[in-house]
Amino acid sequence: MDKKVVLLTGASGGLGSAIAALLCEDFQFVLHHHSSELPDELADKGFCVSADLTVESEIEQMIQQVMKKFGRIDVLINNAGVSESAMSWKTDSDSWRKTMAVNLDAPFYVSKAVIPHMRKNGFGRIVNISSVVAVTGVLGTAAYAASKAGLIGLTKTLAKELASFGITVNAFALGYFDRGMIDDVPEEQRKELMKSVPVNRLGTPEDITSTLRWLISDKSAFVTGQTIHLNGGLFG
Repeated sequence: MDKKVVLLTGASGGLGSAIAALLCEDFQFVLHHHSSELPDELADKGFCVSADLTVESEIEQMIQQVMKKFGRIDVLINNAGVSESAMSWKTDSDSWRKTMAVNLDAPFYVSKAVIPHMRKNGFGRIVNISSVVAVTGVLGTAAYAASKAGLIGLTKTLAKELASFGITVNAFALGYFDRGMIDDVPEEQRKELMKSVPVNRLGTPEDITSTLRWLISDKSAFVTGQTIHLNGGLFG
């Protein structure tokens, strides 16, 4: 059988690029990037596309490119995200709007553009990358937490709307991982974060991809509208 076509947004980030590298042999990857270039070792592992996900017309053009190349999109992983930390009373309107635009608006617009093609094929998997912060709250993350909580609400609604078309929609509420946004956290604070995780370690890309493989497969067809907590016991 042909390998499933997977569109991964934010593939140039630390976590996104690691996910793509681990799964690229098993799937046909569409690797989205925008402000950062894809790592050299990943650039030839899939079909590379660039788009500003805060602009709906650019998203539509990106999906048209993918459809022209592959004729279908089987899996969408809404992974692109930003985090601009500040206490709520210090969060300016530009930071708030940027966080919402990338973390919540973009997954909606990309899903909106992909869904008609999935409906036509009678199959689809949408995975939204949310965060444990969405359900626990963390000091200084008002915009980030709100955007990721909104993503969980979007997941539940899309799941109900699309269940009859063979399309599942689920979210990953990620804890603290050893790639991606953790790079912006000072070393001492990183050590304290790790101590707070019951399994006493940070997550790895393999923790995500092992669950992704199953969720993408036909074996997960009865699982939709769920928030899967990949956080080492921080919240469950």
